[in-house]
Amino acid sequence: MDKSEKLDAYYKKEHPFKEGILLLREIARKTEAEENFKWSIPVYTLNGKNVFGICKFKSHFGIWFFNGVFLQDPKKVLENAQEGKTKGMRHWKFQSLTEVDNKVVLAYMHEALDNQKKGLEIKAEKTKKVAIPELLQSELSKDSTLQYAFERLTPYKQKEFCEYLTEAKQEKTKLRRLAKILPMIIAGVGLHDVYR
Repeated sequence: MDKSEKLDAYYKKEHPFKEGILLLREIARKTEAEENFKWSIPVYTLNGKNVFGICKFKSHFGIWFFNGVFLQDPKKVLENAQEGKTKGMRHWKFQSLTEVDNKVVLAYMHEALDNQKKGLEIKAEKTKKVAIPELLQSELSKDSTLQYAFERLTPYKQKEFCEYLTEAKQEKTKLRRLAKILPMIIAGVGLHDVYR
């Protein structure tokens, strides 16, 4: 399925908030943003950068502003998308179609696009050096091929493996987990690659 088919399927699917997301789409199309489909939702971009997305849930529908932290938010409608996990993303929720003020929503979208043009965005923090658990370090120092494979992994994947081992409470669980991850490290496969 190509991008336009995925978008059409998203917006045409029967859902309690179908009319609401269609209205948001109509408003979004009045902007210069390019309509894309990422992470199973419509995402509106500018020069390849994510600016906002339109989403639907069981109890509400709304707009994700990827760098919403920079929006002035005069109506005080924006919430931190995932408290404690995201620094820049903000979410505007609606429970009904009557809550959507076309002019205000369009103004927020335009401001988000203007902020993107200005380069206002939260930069991802550099991953800190990974503390390798003693059990894994012992295996790495015994096997140069394993050591090389581990060093070639992204810091994120290294961190996943290390946390996976350190989260185990019992020694037998740690050993079982170690046996599971060693072939994955050699193969260059991340712990959760199957879900990405």
